Amino acid sequence: MIFIDACFKKSTPYTPVWMMRQAGRYLKEYMQVRELAGDFLSLCKDYKKASAVSLQPVEILAVDAAIIFSDILVVPLEMGMDLKFEKGEGPVFANPICTKEELEKLEIQKAVKKLSYVYDALKLTREKLAKDKALIGFCGSPWTLATYMIEGRGSKNYAQAKKMLYQNPEFLHALLRKLSEVLKFYLEEQIKAGANAVQIFDSWASALEKEAFFKFSFQYMLEISDFIKAKYPHIPVIIFPKGISGYLDEIEGNFDVFGVDWSTPLQLAKDKLSPQFTLQGNMEPCRLYDKNAIKQGVEEILKIMKARSHIFNLGHGILPDIPVENAKYFINLVQRLSQK
Repeated sequence: MIFIDACFKKSTPYTPVWMMRQAGRYLKEYMQVRELAGDFLSLCKDYKKASAVSLQPVEILAVDAAIIFSDILVVPLEMGMDLKFEKGEGPVFANPICTKEELEKLEIQKAVKKLSYVYDALKLTREKLAKDKALIGFCGSPWTLATYMIEGRGSKNYAQAKKMLYQNPEFLHALLRKLSEVLKFYLEEQIKAGANAVQIFDSWASALEKEAFFKFSFQYMLEISDFIKAKYPHIPVIIFPKGISGYLDEIEGNFDVFGVDWSTPLQLAKDKLSPQFTLQGNMEPCRLYDKNAIKQGVEEILKIMKARSHIFNLGHGILPDIPVENAKYFINLVQRLSQK
């Protein structure tokens, strides 16, 4: 698999490419399946439909890897929290975590078992996916999950989570430890079900100042990665901490690929982190609105990453109103221009 080879810094015939959120609303085929499912969570829990939409970008765009369709928040949902996706507002937890009693009620082993619909979707997808295409499993980082669980929903300033971080760090560490434990087993089950690589998304890393990032986020991602690499050294681990360009000097650990977000200069990431890690990213997603912007972005990134291990991706998820023709153009252009 070209994607896996790139993760392990092996020579590849061209730069492999996929997109975060590639199974999503910009595809009419996805919208048709989602309408049949009824709502977002129902789609996540219907393993046959989740598999179908996971495969769509491979079939339509010819990306080099599929990522299983799911959501990072199914983990706290199955740990015992009440999750709903409200129109115009996104995910909402009716019972945010703020007491020791609430924390103790969160279940690890039951959650791992109840997430079987994710493993079923992975198994089915791996069976249907071409052998030369990789299948990526994923989870949210403990810090990112904790922000939703404490705030009750998405946040602009993470005031409640950060208030806890400074006023009651012991409680926050207890929550992060519990999340780390469930995520280790969750990723392990994904690997057993057929995932060829796993990615840990830290979407809200940039909410933390440097010391807090390493103490409350990065160390837990490394703990999860260490667990996976010790048991499954042949499985690449990708970490994606968004918005931490100022902290790159101190990034090290037992993982394979570092995802670079679009706000981080790729040359900076290359200077600091390559060749220690394969870099993934980092084109600005909004470039996909215009083919000239796509061409300019692709050429610039390929020039920077020439002769270094690289997986092409957007610097965050593809937006829902991107024209499909532009997404196809992007994928094809990367594969064609990067031919060795």
